[in-house]
Amino acid sequence: MATIQDNPTKKYLPLILATSIFMQMLDSTILNTSLPSIAVDLHESPLNMQNAIISYVLTLALFMPVSGFLADKFGTKKIFIFSLVVFILGSLFCSLSSNLPELVISRVIQGIGGSLMTPVGRLALIKTFDKNELVQAMNFAIIPALIGPILGPLVGGYMVDYLSWHWIFLINIPIGILGIFLGLKFMPDYKSTTLTFDLKGFLIFASASLLLSISLEMFGTTTHTTFILLIFILGFLMIYYYYIHARKTENAIFPLNLFQVRTFRVGILGNLATRLGISSIPLLLPLMIQIAYGESAVVSGWIVAPMALTAMLGKSSVIKILNHFGYRKTLMINTFTIGILIACLGIPGIHTSIYWYVPILAILGFFNSIQFTAMNTISIADLRSSHTSSGNSLLSVNQQLAIGFGIAFGLIVLKLFQNNVTLTGADAHLAFRYTFYVVGFLTVLSGFVFRRLHVTDGENMRSQV
Repeated sequence: MATIQDNPTKKYLPLILATSIFMQMLDSTILNTSLPSIAVDLHESPLNMQNAIISYVLTLALFMPVSGFLADKFGTKKIFIFSLVVFILGSLFCSLSSNLPELVISRVIQGIGGSLMTPVGRLALIKTFDKNELVQAMNFAIIPALIGPILGPLVGGYMVDYLSWHWIFLINIPIGILGIFLGLKFMPDYKSTTLTFDLKGFLIFASASLLLSISLEMFGTTTHTTFILLIFILGFLMIYYYYIHARKTENAIFPLNLFQVRTFRVGILGNLATRLGISSIPLLLPLMIQIAYGESAVVSGWIVAPMALTAMLGKSSVIKILNHFGYRKTLMINTFTIGILIACLGIPGIHTSIYWYVPILAILGFFNSIQFTAMNTISIADLRSSHTSSGNSLLSVNQQLAIGFGIAFGLIVLKLFQNNVTLTGADAHLAFRYTFYVVGFLTVLSGFVFRRLHVTDGENMRSQV
């Protein structure tokens, strides 16, 4: 432990990564409570304002695959600083936008910066820390990933009510400047001597990500299911086309032999499966509190806030838990627990106080924090150094698409129940309750993905403290 404290790079690098993750996660959620106010100011309907969210998510998914190559070619330090500058400029342009097209373009610029800064920062972390130190370092850096989605709606609601919507973007500027200052002083500048860039593979994979992201976003906002399914199927066909391409290409952007590493394969699939339920909760619960209970966005933000506090408690415990139980047992039991807790959100009735959700969410935040740290670290546990960049980039893209899929999945289930008058009697609250039951049950099932891990998997990642 003394080694980390005595080494300035190891001491501050997790903080640098935490800064970028916080900005990215905050911007992924802060618009949720602010869109109606922004729509009024820009003379748009709130429904059209969804493009401001979709454009950011799509840009993240599209450009994340190129982050590893750029870092290898130009160095992690230069690309990380560049990404922060682009993100700050995008935030400034968002605050100055006077109409929806300008805001969408500005969000794309933001997304370009966000797509580079977190994967490159995590790549530097992976290359700096030894295997037995990595869990602890990643553990600290990933805390903002848990806090951002909780603070986003709360901060957005307060800023819109007491300041103006412009401040939800301007808040990124001082945080970004702090990240640049720390990055210039402490960010290591790793490069790779062997450089190849699979442009064709990148375009194919980016097309697949774009098609899947569009279809997943549209699933929750439109009823044209035939058109959406066509886009969805085309996205999967592009993934198959990439598979054919990667088999014939020596230096594919995401080499297929990445998936020969069992821990990486299970980690990627586990991330995708378990986030179906986990990612939908920060959206579904505030919606239920506002729609079914008639409370304000600020109140709904405060209800879910305890998740952030218990997430930090979980972070302080995850290393001891992993050292004692191992990755396989921890991830299976933890996923089952999360699924049961999500189902428990459907128990309180409409006449029950909304504050009954607070203890359930507090416990859920604790187990979520363990889940994210364990899934992310087991995914890169056994990757060779030559595959670290591509594996790290693919993990980031997978997480982004998984979050989008989880949100869309939650909305689809909710709409199915809302439209089934026979089952719910047009009771909005009952539709939400049934949705939590379904999402919770499927989350429990997703825990069986981790059965494919061996009892000894991840031993090289365990901290010696």
